[in-house]
Amino acid sequence: MGNTVLIIVGVILIAGTLGFLLAKLLEKNNASQIVSNAKKEAANIVKEAKSEGESIKKDKILQAKEKFIELKSEHEKVILSRDKKINDAEKRTRDKESQVSSELAKNKKLNKEIDIKIKDYDDRLEYLDKRQSDVDKLHASKVQQLEVISGLSADDAKEQLVESLKDQAKSDAMAFIQNAMEEAKLTAEQDAKKVIINTIQRIGTEEAVENCVSVFNLESDDVKGRIIGREGRNIRAIEAATGVEIIVDDTPEAIILSCFDSVRREVARLSLHKLVTDGRIHPARIEEVVQKTTKQIEQEIVEVGKRTVIDLGIHGLHPELIKAVGRMKYRSSYGQNLLQHSREVAKLCATMAAELGINPKLAKRAGLLHDIGKVPETESEMPHALLGMEWAEKYGEKPDVCNAIGAHHDEIEMKTLLAPIVQVCDAISGARPGARRQVLDSYIQRLKDLEDIAFGFAGVKKAYAIQAGRELRVIVESEKVNDEKAAALSFEISQKIQTDMTYPGQVKITVIRETRAVNIAK
Repeated sequence: MGNTVLIIVGVILIAGTLGFLLAKLLEKNNASQIVSNAKKEAANIVKEAKSEGESIKKDKILQAKEKFIELKSEHEKVILSRDKKINDAEKRTRDKESQVSSELAKNKKLNKEIDIKIKDYDDRLEYLDKRQSDVDKLHASKVQQLEVISGLSADDAKEQLVESLKDQAKSDAMAFIQNAMEEAKLTAEQDAKKVIINTIQRIGTEEAVENCVSVFNLESDDVKGRIIGREGRNIRAIEAATGVEIIVDDTPEAIILSCFDSVRREVARLSLHKLVTDGRIHPARIEEVVQKTTKQIEQEIVEVGKRTVIDLGIHGLHPELIKAVGRMKYRSSYGQNLLQHSREVAKLCATMAAELGINPKLAKRAGLLHDIGKVPETESEMPHALLGMEWAEKYGEKPDVCNAIGAHHDEIEMKTLLAPIVQVCDAISGARPGARRQVLDSYIQRLKDLEDIAFGFAGVKKAYAIQAGRELRVIVESEKVNDEKAAALSFEISQKIQTDMTYPGQVKITVIRETRAVNIAK
């Protein structure tokens, strides 16, 4: 039993040893095979790498050759272009040299010809000088012979001849002047009358004297009560805002607006029209409408000026002068509307200038602008003709037009024919029957003087002369004038009027002081 176990153990040991040896042998065979395969693969990789390296080397060499060829071609092009430029420059230089050579040859030829002509001229001058000397000698001998024959010297004979010719020329000239003066006297007055009559006949205008009242028509008498308002507050607000006296009487469906200033009267008329149309009539609304209407009148003044210059065909007038022309609509001269008067003078000037052969457009321009000095926004002591001339010069009008404006009342000397034309046409327009009324102008001036006296005191905001100058309504600034000063101001203005003005009847001075507290709820 024991031997059997030993045998089995021995067999197992032998089998294990054999298996180990066999495994080692197999492992060695596998390793050698792997190594062999790896060597083969490495050899293949090396071979492929060499082949690829040769291919890359060939490609790079080829690219380098192509790049070299390209650079060489570009370099050759640059060299060719440079050679071409050099050749062109050389050609231009040769052309210039050839041109200069030809010019030099021409100049040499011209200089030679000039030298020949100069020599010829010198010869001729020498010949002429010799001939002049011979003529002078001959003339002197002839004069001596004549002096011997006549018994007079040359100076005495010349003096006698001049005296005889002078006397004859004087008599001829006096006869000619006398005839010309007689002919001019016969024809000048007739021609002047003809030009003026033709001018007047060709201009036909309607004349209407300006007045100081406007009638505002109403649809019904019920509106009068709304205009007056509770205890008269609405009518007082309108009068205070516009400075126009509103007369509500028994005239059916009409109220009267009275004011010497046509601008204020027009503002009041348009404001009343808006208030009556809108239906809302109360003091706050009245003030708002009056402010808007005042701005509207300012815009309308500009539009009137533009329409006037367009109608008359006048171009290039400065905007300030256009505004002054529009303001003429609300000014009058001795009762004659200033804009209508200026339009008429412009047309008369153009017609008369055309008859006399003078520029009619320039004459029309001077005629329209001749009275712009009557519409200043501020009072001036300068005559209106000189003030208008200053405005025209300031805004680029021509010297002829400026002189005609300044000289149409003989304040300055007339320098062109345009000035007497404007003066004559101004007289023609104002001399028409019914065209002017001097009383109205003095009346308006008196009312303006009343207002100016009030504005001369500190704290006065507005001043309105109403009731045909029998009442002066003064509105003061409440911050500057208190109640005691208001009473004192009324007295001072009355004393000033008594000492400085001459007026019929009495003048009532009413000083109005109003305090307002305004806040806005948000």
